[in-house]
Amino acid sequence: MNFVLDAQEKSLLEQIKTKLPEIGNDRSKLIPVLQLIQAKLAYLPAEAIHVVAAHLDISPSEVYGVATFYNQFRFHPPGKNAVKVCLGTACHVKGGDIILENFERKLEIKEGETTADREFSVDRVACVGCCALAPVIVVGETVHGHMQPSKVEGLVLRARIEKEKQEREKQQK
Repeated sequence: MNFVLDAQEKSLLEQIKTKLPEIGNDRSKLIPVLQLIQAKLAYLPAEAIHVVAAHLDISPSEVYGVATFYNQFRFHPPGKNAVKVCLGTACHVKGGDIILENFERKLEIKEGETTADREFSVDRVACVGCCALAPVIVVGETVHGHMQPSKVEGLVLRARIEKEKQEREKQQK
């Protein structure tokens, strides 16, 4: 899915462009530049890949190739409700993979992706450190232990209802 940069992201990318000359244009700066962009935007949009390529005088495919090699880089913006499904040993044994599949099915995205409205993203993580609560997911900063596949729909619905409530409150003001 191709996401269009919003006004804030465009502004941040312009700010980053002004800082690039300070960093230099040596190829060895590729990863630090990508890390800078991800720190500011939370992901690497296609536009940023082209900016980096132009700055370092290398092809966009080379920038993308390096970025995809490292699992620290995201190519989709994180959702407002970032769902992290633990698939560490304890969570995997207790059905973490089934919970991940339920989120993918309910949100109609795959792990590592973000819904078109940028409300949800789903990622697998190796361990959240709450093995006694397995299986575990983290939504934003909230840990949900003893997760069950049947709870997935309720969590998604609750987040959507909360969004609608906030939108109504904005309209009333």
